Amino acid sequence: MSWREEYRRKCMTAHDALRCVESGMRVYIHPGCAEPEELVEALMDRAPYVRDVEIIHLMTMGSAPYIKPEMAGHFRHNAFFIGGNVREAVNDGRADYTPIFLSEIEGLFTSGQMPVDVALIQVSQPDDHGFCSFGVGVDTTLTAAKVARFVVAQVNDQAPRTYGD
Repeated sequence: MSWREEYRRKCMTAHDALRCVESGMRVYIHPGCAEPEELVEALMDRAPYVRDVEIIHLMTMGSAPYIKPEMAGHFRHNAFFIGGNVREAVNDGRADYTPIFLSEIEGLFTSGQMPVDVALIQVSQPDDHGFCSFGVGVDTTLTAAKVARFVVAQVNDQAPRTYGD
């Protein structure tokens, strides 16, 4: 099967893709300007079907709907870096903060101390060889995607192609 056929076979709606998220899982969200906002919104639609899902990321720029009081019991955020979108929730005790150096985060994932069940990422469209790029988010996301049980990618035709691993 060619990569194009495999790619088409895997394409689905965000809601269908997020059915892999179950109660008690840990979900990594691609941070910064690479946040896959459509996937985050679809994840919020899973709230009635899940409990105790931990959401982790370095720092996102979106609205962080998972920290809203009505999401308590369904989602709990654990911040590695506290951005403006989650600061109030951390201060109010509705979200957690794990103080850590950036250079130590990937070790949490690879050692199994903080296993990743689902990685929500944003990538560029595939090139002529079928390879996508993480675009502007070249941080801990590659490692999170490598260790995650499930990787759900939002393909963004506006994401720039960056080179490297």
